[in-house]
Amino acid sequence: MSTTLLLTRHAETVWHAENRYAGISDIALTDTGRAQADALGRWAVTLAVDAIWTSPLSRAIATAEPACRALDLTPHREPALIECDFGALEGRTLAEFAAEDPKRAEAFRTDPVANPFPRAEDPAAAAARGTWALRRIAGAHPGERVLVVAHNTLLRLALCELLSIPLGEYRRVFPRLRNTAITELRMAGNGSAALLSLNVPCRNP
Repeated sequence: MSTTLLLTRHAETVWHAENRYAGISDIALTDTGRAQADALGRWAVTLAVDAIWTSPLSRAIATAEPACRALDLTPHREPALIECDFGALEGRTLAEFAAEDPKRAEAFRTDPVANPFPRAEDPAAAAARGTWALRRIAGAHPGERVLVVAHNTLLRLALCELLSIPLGEYRRVFPRLRNTAITELRMAGNGSAALLSLNVPCRNP
């Protein structure tokens, strides 16, 4: 029996405007982010979501809270859904890194998996844990619709892994997941995945 996973990136944070890598840092939502979370909550009611899972970081938890209240659901926390650790780039921008080390920044742009940031988590390992988490969630909710609130890079890596796309292409194939937009995956009982929609804004009555 298949499971529908409704994947979403957390709402806007205070580092969003400058495009700083948040990674495993715990960053607060902006007022716009809180409004996005409220809109996600209203949307979740219209789609009859059966369960909600989140990353353990506060920006993901806060994004899911309005949907949990509206649906009277207790969210599940999954540690494996945490964002990638960006090492030396935590709290910084790619432009700042490029100004210091242009060759290494260009190598990252060419293949971010083969050339990760200094002291960063291995992207292949992050893809494996993200994929494991999504398969675990799907296995726990056969035949149901599950909202999963996580993070931009982790979800893009997991999508590549599940859809047999080379991991090094994740920034090109999935340039970004918009805050609180929905990517719909159909997960079969054998762990295979089908992409039904990508980056669709919440539609509210």
